[in-house]
Amino acid sequence: MFEFGRDLKRLFGVETGAESKGASYREGLTGGDTSLLELLDIRLLTNEARSADVAAGRIGTKDRGSRLLEAAVVWRELARRSGDAAALRKAASHAEAAGKIFETEKRTDALAAARCEQAVLAILGADLFGDEGLHAAAGAALTLARTAPSQRCGLAMALIAGLDGRAGLAENNLDRALAAVQGFEAPLRALAAAKRVKGGSARLLLAEQRAARIELILTCSIRLRDRTLAHLAISEATTAAAALDPDFEPLAWSRLEGLRGAALVQLGELDGELTNIADGVEALTAALEPLSMEHSPMDWARSQAALGAGLQAVGEATTSERAFEQAVTCYDRATQVLKVQPALALRAVVANNRALSLARCAELTADLAVLDAAEMAFKSELAERPGARDPAAWAVAQLNLARLYEARVEITGRDDGRLDRAAVALASAFDVFSELGLRSLTELAAQGLQRVKATHTV
Repeated sequence: MFEFGRDLKRLFGVETGAESKGASYREGLTGGDTSLLELLDIRLLTNEARSADVAAGRIGTKDRGSRLLEAAVVWRELARRSGDAAALRKAASHAEAAGKIFETEKRTDALAAARCEQAVLAILGADLFGDEGLHAAAGAALTLARTAPSQRCGLAMALIAGLDGRAGLAENNLDRALAAVQGFEAPLRALAAAKRVKGGSARLLLAEQRAARIELILTCSIRLRDRTLAHLAISEATTAAAALDPDFEPLAWSRLEGLRGAALVQLGELDGELTNIADGVEALTAALEPLSMEHSPMDWARSQAALGAGLQAVGEATTSERAFEQAVTCYDRATQVLKVQPALALRAVVANNRALSLARCAELTADLAVLDAAEMAFKSELAERPGARDPAAWAVAQLNLARLYEARVEITGRDDGRLDRAAVALASAFDVFSELGLRSLTELAAQGLQRVKATHTV
């Protein structure tokens, strides 16, 4: 392991031995160079996080605030890749402690860096667990960080633009969301300038914020059904991915290539062009190539889910049972990761799309046995997971069992009481998600209730 660490440092020009005097901590494989984290698999990353803790906690450590902030970055990356709430909490604790030290020492730029890290952690928590209340915490931290000099000001402004875009989407205020897209431009220029000076970590920072802007553009395209925005997302994702090397920045490159694929699929659906959808599926497949479940479980699961959505689009465009079956396979692969962390917001989306794909398979083949098997699977999950022990997972299963009830009624044209059962399941899920403060999942359940009510009145 240590030879591998030395090789990484030599390959990327990280100082070792006597050359490292006065430099940041040199524990672990990366020697404090966060640009190398993408090359570590989840096991090595866990060890790296523990090494960072050792460096920050050692008696007599110089510049403890910086060591704590470095540890926060590593624990955040571990949380992002694993979906582990405990890792996220540890990262947040380190970032907060670093901020207090910097505030006492009156180190303005370092304090801004700590506040930006706190904001990034809050946004990550909202993304992973659907708790959009964390956006307010991120906004509060960024308000204090935005006046910092140089790179951190650019990062703070990019994060603020991202939060504005999320707020606009949550309010269904697409004008505000599109204004946020424009709000990214100046911060991205600042981050690009920092990249030319600082290299590695700054390059990945720029790639992350470009991806955030592209996701916002793509979501606006979907909401507005706007071809121009889909083209813009494709163009920006292509440019951003071309600036990265998938051998050395596999996760960032995969995310951008996946966004390009999703944008192509969206454009194909808007135009009714199967060629664009097929190109999108090809890009989504390519985005999976540098990933593995062992390297980054959550990135792998997200990519599998995105590929499943692309295959669903192929199925809808061609009425191909095989495409829906392949989509179900992708969702099943994603579920291997997501079932370990049942409170993850992505799990509900994956389960919902899986249920919809199964329903379309049953509809195309007129084989209700497919739905019977799926219903039994969800009922077994509900029996094995009492609501009191794991309310989020229980509510997700209720949500998707309801979708299968709806599908049977749609296929047979007869309501044998399943719509009422669907309404009860959705209402139960709605109550649980509301109580847990999972806003995005609450909205998903509310949409289901509205759909069932509309079907009842037909």
